[in-house]
Amino acid sequence: MIDIVKADGQSEQAVIGAMRARAAQNNAAVDQAVSAILADVARRGYEAVREYSLKFDKAEPREIGKEELEAAYASCGPTLIAAMEHAAANIRDYNEKLLYETAEWTSPDGGRVGRIVRGLTRVGVYVPGGTAAYPSSVLMNAVPAKVAGVEEIVMVTPPTENLSAPVLAAAKIAGVDRCIAVGGAQAVAALTYGAGFIPKVDKLVGPGNAYVAAAKRLAYGKLDIDMVAGPSEVLVIADGSADPKFVAADLLSQAEHDKLASAVLLTDSAALAQAVDGEIVRQTGYLSRSEIMECSLRDFGCAIVCETLDDCVALANEIAPEHLEIMTQDPRALLPGIRNAGAVFLGAWSPEPLGDYLAGPDHVLPTSGTARFFSPLSVTSFLKTMSVIAYSKETLAPIQKEIITFAESEKLTAHANSIRVRFEG
Repeated sequence: MIDIVKADGQSEQAVIGAMRARAAQNNAAVDQAVSAILADVARRGYEAVREYSLKFDKAEPREIGKEELEAAYASCGPTLIAAMEHAAANIRDYNEKLLYETAEWTSPDGGRVGRIVRGLTRVGVYVPGGTAAYPSSVLMNAVPAKVAGVEEIVMVTPPTENLSAPVLAAAKIAGVDRCIAVGGAQAVAALTYGAGFIPKVDKLVGPGNAYVAAAKRLAYGKLDIDMVAGPSEVLVIADGSADPKFVAADLLSQAEHDKLASAVLLTDSAALAQAVDGEIVRQTGYLSRSEIMECSLRDFGCAIVCETLDDCVALANEIAPEHLEIMTQDPRALLPGIRNAGAVFLGAWSPEPLGDYLAGPDHVLPTSGTARFFSPLSVTSFLKTMSVIAYSKETLAPIQKEIITFAESEKLTAHANSIRVRFEG
């Protein structure tokens, strides 16, 4: 069911090219439509948001009250609530360990320098409706923002007739301050500019359809965003000691996301690749989203057989996957060589769904090779810093001439004057 190719310098590059191409297609028609919506909302405010909401979602935007959240929470049942509370606790604990603080110290010149750390003032969390209404994403986006000290978290979700109870319950658990039923590019526009009762935010995070993704990308600069997310992907490095049943299950767990998802195995064992292929066929037979998985694996899945595990690591770094699983006899031995990945899962008992739901690190991860320079969402994504500089006359005096020299070399005489006047007379 998956192609098995031998790494030869060309075959594996074709795989990488296909993975990159599937995420690189910005639809000009989508961009044009979204640009018009953003401009219209910037000009007409809430009235434009209302019109687009009625047109696309057949409902007006509305505030979701605390009573509705409480009712959703009560309707979910104790087992799901316990799982979400457990996940939230782990996410909170992980992000508290990453939190950095305001600090100040004496510079080599004797002045005081440092940084002030502040949480962002207001953050928006976009949550899709329909089959992509995932409560786990609410927790992964909102809990780190809460740990960062964000003053107000505003969740938006499309105004469907029956809003997802688990999503609303997750919002309550995460401590979301306001929930608003509004979706699509119009929701992004409203949060970018402010529209009626929908407030302007400093940063917008969360997944969405092509229109939401385009709107976030086009709005960037007027507000911050988490990242421009592409289709999901997993890459598994495995040797002959790996259980093919586990490897196949983990590849399928990613392939079921959508037809553009990518699931790739890198191995130094041709026998394992064959066994994994057989397991994929067997397991797909009893899984519910088999058509999606088959399309995903046919178009963007494969097993690449490399000469050595070092070759597997080198190729993994080039691909820079969103999720990287290492199922080898000694997974930690390969970890020092891994430079590019959104999240790394070590060993047979650390499958990717563990990270999706419960471990604590965020499942909002860089895709499409952007793990070369982007990091996962975390508490630090919701912090900003301000530099602090405090010199006295005594500490500025010894370095005044150097500052004046710099300024004059750049023909900035007023800069030089700003220092000089302090020591005249």
